[in-house]
Amino acid sequence: MKTGEGKLHERVTQAAKQLEYLDRGLVAASTSEGIFLSWRLLGTEVTGAAAHGMAGVDFHVYRDDVRVAMVEDSTNYLDRNGSSGSVYYVCAVKQGQEIDRSPEVTPWESDYIELPLRKPADGVTPSGERYTYSANDMSVGDVDGDGQYEFFVKWDPSNSKDVSHVGYTGPVYLDCYKLDGTLLYRIDLGVNIRAGAHYTQFLVYDWDGDGKAEVMLKTAPGTKTITYDSDGMMVAERYITMPEEDLAVGCSHEDDYRMSSSDYYEHVVQMFMGWHAHEEVTVGHWPATLEACFGIEPAYAYPLSREDAVRLADHFFDVYAPSRSSRNKLRAFEGFILTGPEYLTVFEGETGEELQTVRYKPGRHDDGLMWGDYAWNRIEPGNRVDRFLAGVGYLDGCKPHAIFARGYYTRAAVAAYTWNGVQVQEIWYTDSGWVPMNNPFNDTLKGEDGRSELYGSLAKQGAHSLSIADVDGDGCDEIIYGAATIDHDGTILYSSKGDLPEGSAAPGRSAKLGHGDALHVANIDPDRPGLEIFMVHESGIWGPFGYTLRDAATGEVLFGGFATEDVGRGMVGQVDRAQRGLQVWASESYTSDDAFGLLTAAGERISRQVPGTNMSIKWSGDMTTQIVSGSFEQSVTIADWQRGVLLTAEGTRSNNGTKGNPCLVADVFGDWREELLVRTADSSAIRIYLSTELTDRKLYTLMHDAQYRTGVAWQNVVYNQPCYTSFYMASDMDWSKVPIPKLHVPRAKA
Repeated sequence: MKTGEGKLHERVTQAAKQLEYLDRGLVAASTSEGIFLSWRLLGTEVTGAAAHGMAGVDFHVYRDDVRVAMVEDSTNYLDRNGSSGSVYYVCAVKQGQEIDRSPEVTPWESDYIELPLRKPADGVTPSGERYTYSANDMSVGDVDGDGQYEFFVKWDPSNSKDVSHVGYTGPVYLDCYKLDGTLLYRIDLGVNIRAGAHYTQFLVYDWDGDGKAEVMLKTAPGTKTITYDSDGMMVAERYITMPEEDLAVGCSHEDDYRMSSSDYYEHVVQMFMGWHAHEEVTVGHWPATLEACFGIEPAYAYPLSREDAVRLADHFFDVYAPSRSSRNKLRAFEGFILTGPEYLTVFEGETGEELQTVRYKPGRHDDGLMWGDYAWNRIEPGNRVDRFLAGVGYLDGCKPHAIFARGYYTRAAVAAYTWNGVQVQEIWYTDSGWVPMNNPFNDTLKGEDGRSELYGSLAKQGAHSLSIADVDGDGCDEIIYGAATIDHDGTILYSSKGDLPEGSAAPGRSAKLGHGDALHVANIDPDRPGLEIFMVHESGIWGPFGYTLRDAATGEVLFGGFATEDVGRGMVGQVDRAQRGLQVWASESYTSDDAFGLLTAAGERISRQVPGTNMSIKWSGDMTTQIVSGSFEQSVTIADWQRGVLLTAEGTRSNNGTKGNPCLVADVFGDWREELLVRTADSSAIRIYLSTELTDRKLYTLMHDAQYRTGVAWQNVVYNQPCYTSFYMASDMDWSKVPIPKLHVPRAKA
């Protein structure tokens, strides 16, 4: 077991990583100054570093079949003599010879293009609540092998819920579109997948190296693919394949596992009737009687009769639970899915055809009882048990692997898979085991580790996202699981701790850094070797820090700030180009600690004021970081810390309430700048905004940096976080330290 200090490998020669074949990605946009053009430098075309960028091929720009420019220092150009009717293409130039030609493009009318959407129909829940749909998280992948991205859009109902909130939700849908708005198919996840940020983490990636992306996500009975013809008419729907053992016991796609309030009451009665046989009771970990759990006098014989179980359930619902918290209104508990099969399905990216369905691992085990959902003052069945994460990582240094996980507040379990075009293959499974409790109905869960001797230190360290990066320099990716890191082979690289300071609950005691809502892994300090991790934490007085900057290879805390309450947000980026390195900042703390504010990479405070924390974007031509803002009914904006608002996307909306997330921020075409993908207010379209600010910096597409590309794949996971390159990217970057990608870009068969 590798915990504590961790390990640091010498950086090894990188193997060729399987990434996407991409075309030139040329786009043109009409501006007040002329026609702005932007295109890709591919990772396979880079030969070294130059003064203001990467060396490699140069480019000829053609307008209406006439060469109008030779561009050597960037991959953008402003044609002041162009018009909206002009037709453009670019050719790569190597040793004076044109070696390829991009597809022709005509200019957009402005700095954005709209991708038309087909909104799902409204619905009604079993309780009679009406709901509508809006576009939510997105991802991209080339599903047909033509070198251009298709766009995946998750549809969330208006009654989408946080996993701790009571009530029914409408189904979740996942659409695949061409850029022109052609809907290729829709995956209807069905009534047995609840809608909310924590439930559906979808991965779009080419795992088997056939040049076409697949889709992998958690499914359930009732999940089906709906396909359409060229006129947009539905032509077929096909349910996923349920395992024979589930069919043998009567499971079907007609099953509805959503619990009504009466269903939940009966669920508790059955749980109480089986109390004497519970695994934790039989081995003596938990009290032998429910009366002992509730702190009342013994009154019943075990095994409990149904009549006695009903009496104890009434006491639990009406007396015990309300005594713990006035928010414990368990008779109103409905809409959760606490039983039934759970699957992991691989879909063909181009057609939506199911390729294979296997069990989701780990299963829920129960309704959250052993996960601690009944233990704290606020009783929340179905909460900690249904916290899901997912990601993509090059665990062997060459091929992409899918990561699917469950749990982070207490038990944490993570599985790694490959897809070889025929079947899902489990590579490893890491499970912290249960965090011990003396009484599942009244326990503070202050125990540090799970019961696993090998993986127990992973427990209670997860975040509302994860990150994937090669933190130890061995050429293989690790999974940064919040305040702990899993090595590429599934072992625990380290689990970070700190000493509780003055003002905490127990000064001097060592404690885990613990859970947090925001996590960033990047080369934050270019003057230190390797990557750093910036994370906020919510342990308050029971944790050593409210935020930390850590060495990504070892987990060592470089600096941090203590807070008496949850620090909910944090961000990194170079917002002040006068400062060396990226800056870090956290949301307002509940302490007067001078360690909070806008900080340098060395922890020195620049300002008490901080930029926003919802999402960042690489928008400016000088490689500084900008901030995406706007929540609820506000239009989405992009702002520079020093220059002010650079873009107001009128008529658009962000997602997820106060989280204010765009649908996606990613380098989907054009030069190395990121595009902003946001929904229109009525979700009739996705707007894709392009930065039209000229840049003299030449960098290959960020999608050919593996850490960034996998980040785009997991950006939709829970509380959406920005993705970062494996190298230091800022206004003062040293181009000689930007790695030349070693890539394998498979082409799809014609």
